Amino acid sequence: MSSHSIKLTVNGEEHEIDAPARRLLADLLRDDLNLTGTKRGCETGVCGACTVLVDGKAVKSCLLLALQVRSRQVETIEGLHGINGSLHPIQQAFLEHGGLQCGYCTPGFIMMTKALLARTPRPTAQEVRAGLSGNLCRCTGYQGIVDSILAAAEKMNAV
Repeated sequence: MSSHSIKLTVNGEEHEIDAPARRLLADLLRDDLNLTGTKRGCETGVCGACTVLVDGKAVKSCLLLALQVRSRQVETIEGLHGINGSLHPIQQAFLEHGGLQCGYCTPGFIMMTKALLARTPRPTAQEVRAGLSGNLCRCTGYQGIVDSILAAAEKMNAV
């Protein structure tokens, strides 16, 4: 299989990687860049564990070829942080409001939340639930996740 040079920016850092044409973004992040916060879940785009941001939009990295993100900005959970390296308000809200349990799906939910709050800074509970439709959690009943997102929105809008 042919190899291609892929230049992209991940979490603010530029990278140039030679990768096979069929290399998935999830695999490039995990295997080539050692950013293992992006999880492989269903590998069919259903569970959302692999959600990252590409140019600010939430995408399923298990469905996107690495070649498709040439010259684009990718943000993973490892790139999310608050002031002076503290937790980002979304991460803090998930911690404080029971938005995580085993943690496997949490990076995907947090990255989806960042995209959701960027386009809808003050979502209703119904808008949050609709936004969650592409992410699955086997451990929670989702109420803690919804509460976490609403709390994060409130905190981020108070700044």
